[in-house]
Amino acid sequence: MRKIALYLLIFGMVLAAGCVGGEKQKTETPKKPEFTTVQPGKLLVGVDATYPPFEYIENNEYKGFDIDLMKEIGKRLGLEVEFVNQAWEGIIPALKSHKFDCICSAMTITEERAKQIDFSDPYFEAGQVIVVRKDSTISGAPDLQGKKVGVQLGTTGEYAARDLNKNYSFEIKTYDTTPDAFLDLKNGNIDAVICDNTVAEPLVKNNPETYKIVGEKLTIEYYGIAVAKDNPGLLKAINQALKEVKEDGTYDKIYNTWFGKS
Repeated sequence: MRKIALYLLIFGMVLAAGCVGGEKQKTETPKKPEFTTVQPGKLLVGVDATYPPFEYIENNEYKGFDIDLMKEIGKRLGLEVEFVNQAWEGIIPALKSHKFDCICSAMTITEERAKQIDFSDPYFEAGQVIVVRKDSTISGAPDLQGKKVGVQLGTTGEYAARDLNKNYSFEIKTYDTTPDAFLDLKNGNIDAVICDNTVAEPLVKNNPETYKIVGEKLTIEYYGIAVAKDNPGLLKAINQALKEVKEDGTYDKIYNTWFGKS
C-alpha cells in the first residue's frame, strides 16, 4: 500500500508541475496590445496625398510607399485600412480631434510635434536638400544669398530654410504643397526649393533636363507614424506590427517597389 501511495504521490507532483509549467508558458506568450479606433474594424490613416512617392492619388486611388506600408500594418492588426486626405497644415489638429486614428505621411519626428502627438519607432531616414533648375549657377547653401527659396508650409523644409536664413539672407516663399513649389521653380518664379531628399531624388531622376540637387544634405531626419496621445494602445500595436514588417522582409519589398534596391 505504501508503494502504491508513494507512486500516486509522485504522479500527482509531476502532474502539478506540468500544470504550473503550462501556466508559465501562457503568461510568457506576448499579448496583442488593446486599443480603440475611430470606427470599429477600421484603421483611418491621415495623409496629405500630394507627396509622391510617399502618398498621392492616381485614377482615384491612393498610391505610394506610405500607403503600401500602412496597408500591411493594418493587415497585421486585423483592420481594414482607409485613407483620409488632409491638407498638411491641418493634419495634426485633425488627428488630435480624432478625424482619423493615425498619420502616415512622410512626417518627420520633431520635438515640437512630439509635444502634441506621439510617434512610432522611426520607419524611414531622410534629409533636406536644395533643388535648383538645371541651368542654375547655385552650387550650395551660400549661393542662396539674395535669392528666392520655396518651401512647403509647416514642413521641416521650411524649418531648415529658416535656419539657413540666419546665415544667408534670402527670401522664403511658402507653398501649400511641394509640387506647387517645383512648378514655380520650373517657371523661374523662385531660384531654389528646399525639401526632403526622398522627394527630390525621384523628381530629378524623372526630370534630369529641368532640375538638379546641389550641395550636401542640410539635415538628417526620421519619419514616424503619428498617433494621438490618448491612444497609447494603438501606438504599441503599430510599433509591434512595424517591427514584424521590418523583420520578415516585407518592408524591404515595399521599399524596393518605390525606391529600387538600396
